[in-house]
Amino acid sequence: MNENIANTIRSKVDIVDIIGERIPLVARGKNFFGVCPFHDDTNPSMSVSREKQIYTCFSCHATGNVYTFLMNYEHMDFREVLKYLGDRVGIDTGSVHVTKKTTKYDKLYEAYNLTLKYYQNNLNSNIGKIAKKYLRERKITEELIKEFEIGLSLDSKDDLTKLLTSKEYDLVTLNRIGLSSDNHDIYNNRIMFPLYDINGRVVGFSGRIYDNSNQNKYLNTKETDIFKKGELLYHYHIAKEECRIAKSVIVMEGFMDVIRASSIGVKNTVALMGTALTKEQINLLKRLSKNIVLCLDGDDAGVKATLSIGNTLLEQGIEVKVISLPNPDDPDTYILNNGKSKFLNLLSSAENFSDYRMNQLRKNVNFKSDEELATYINKVLEETAKINDEIRREVILKKLAKEFDIGYNTLEMRINSLLKKEAKQEEVIIPKKSIVKKDKYTKAFEQIIYFMLNNDWIITKVEQERLIFPNEAMRSICNEIIYYYKKNGNINVADFYTYIQGKDNLEKVISDILADSYNETTNEEELNLYFNVIKEYSTKQEIKRLTNLMKKEIDPLEQAKIVEKIRKLRLGDN
Repeated sequence: MNENIANTIRSKVDIVDIIGERIPLVARGKNFFGVCPFHDDTNPSMSVSREKQIYTCFSCHATGNVYTFLMNYEHMDFREVLKYLGDRVGIDTGSVHVTKKTTKYDKLYEAYNLTLKYYQNNLNSNIGKIAKKYLRERKITEELIKEFEIGLSLDSKDDLTKLLTSKEYDLVTLNRIGLSSDNHDIYNNRIMFPLYDINGRVVGFSGRIYDNSNQNKYLNTKETDIFKKGELLYHYHIAKEECRIAKSVIVMEGFMDVIRASSIGVKNTVALMGTALTKEQINLLKRLSKNIVLCLDGDDAGVKATLSIGNTLLEQGIEVKVISLPNPDDPDTYILNNGKSKFLNLLSSAENFSDYRMNQLRKNVNFKSDEELATYINKVLEETAKINDEIRREVILKKLAKEFDIGYNTLEMRINSLLKKEAKQEEVIIPKKSIVKKDKYTKAFEQIIYFMLNNDWIITKVEQERLIFPNEAMRSICNEIIYYYKKNGNINVADFYTYIQGKDNLEKVISDILADSYNETTNEEELNLYFNVIKEYSTKQEIKRLTNLMKKEIDPLEQAKIVEKIRKLRLGDN
């Protein structure tokens, strides 16, 4: 990695701008604060320093510079972040080569990538003509086939399995990762839609019949080591940039909905691949945009899913809008039948989830029945109490009073009662933060490192003292700081983070130190106090070593020598 280019790029971007584009930041003193996206945070616990160009979460200890933030937030590798920021500031990163990290799953990703190319080749050869005709009839163009890398599995039991075993993939592995079953191809004579992880790697497939056979319409890859449906969103790797441009994300049910939306230029879309919404998917949605639009199927199941998912997102403090499709349309069929302009009109007029929810309450209510009317009004008031907008609440109350000829004061008394109940339920006892107790030696070490990161002169002092730190990680981080300083002539925390990129053990040490409240500046007198604590540790360790040595020594004269050494150490005469 060319550190000079990486540091130049970092110096030309402002971490406050980069993070602020993704999570709301509020200025407080000389720093900016926001809700940390790396843990379940409700109160702003992430601090972003414009001066130091680093961020720190005082709760989960997530810490780093602009590179580490984007890598963790966007699930990008270092090379991708470097290119993204380089393009942003107009610096060519083509000459930078970063060693790719290897994982235990690399062989599995390679198997899926090879399978993808095999399926694509099938579709684009003579044997794919009938499947291509079917896709054309479904208004899936050549452009969409290429964009979504659609392929075809053959009407054969063994073609793919034979290909992969010839490439040294064993049958046990192929069976385990969902490409084979009982040593034969899982997918036969189906149009293949690749499923991607959040980094854009193919990790599964959905195969659709196209020849009117009696098989299940879709056959999806089973969950494997690299494919966990609840941790993924279809199209995420493409949508993350599109959502930033559109400043919103549209959530759909299936990948065909996403493909159809893309055909009319709407690309800020993701699909759940099912109607259940997991905690991991919620976190992914938060990272895409603060503005979430639900566009699920228009049938009863889709309405039920919209209400369930909307409520879940609302509980997470996320404002949601809804596109209501007519029953039984899904986005795919609606766009095919009605065209681009009508769908865009629906999108532009998407209603607030609370309004959608209250409109659903009106369905099947017999307003001539006093009992059903009272039940309906009470439900509307319960929903209204959840709206965090006094003006909207008042508008709803006035509409109810006028529509059903009910006294406004009666409705107001009821809503106030519900608001008090709502407030009481929201009172959460925040558990005390678990504090990891550190001995005085660890504290002294961390304070010294903190000093070194903020004061060049201290680095020289530490090197002169030849301190012995309590463990290998501490010694390593100290040596790296000294080396970095000698190489560059100064120390910069944000650039130092780039330097230790990939050294996970060192990154964690630095993160833990910066997340604690240590002093930035010192004088020689105070610094010597910390040095003495570290020296005390070294002395205690040496005494401990000599004591154990003496226990094993059988020669009285040698024992006496060891005792004398211990005595001198205790007196400080060493």
